[in-house]
Amino acid sequence: MSLIYRNVIRIADKFVPASLQSTWNHPAGPKTIFFWAPTMKWCLVIAGIGDMARPAEKLSLTQSTALAATGIIWSRYSLVITPKNYNLFCVNLFVAATGLYQLGRIYKYHQQLKEVEAHHHHSS
Repeated sequence: MSLIYRNVIRIADKFVPASLQSTWNHPAGPKTIFFWAPTMKWCLVIAGIGDMARPAEKLSLTQSTALAATGIIWSRYSLVITPKNYNLFCVNLFVAATGLYQLGRIYKYHQQLKEVEAHHHHSS
């Protein structure tokens, strides 16, 4: 697999315009895992955005907490490593934001349930 990857990069090297060479050859650029790992993580963000259409009662508290926590932790990490990885920072900021948003929806849903129960309890 790495042989195929190296050959693809070698061929692509010839087509990268001069204006993009610094990005292409950056220590966290497309030639490195530091680029591809966060790029693939954008799939989590897309899945999280898809979950925004899901009814709050079907959201997972555990999953939303895990996404928010890892997003926050990795956002911080991406800025203290060398080289700083802004792709990793951005994707984790979005992972954290979607997790926190879903936690907010879960909290609001549970608050509404409590209000309905309290109202039902007082009226009976």
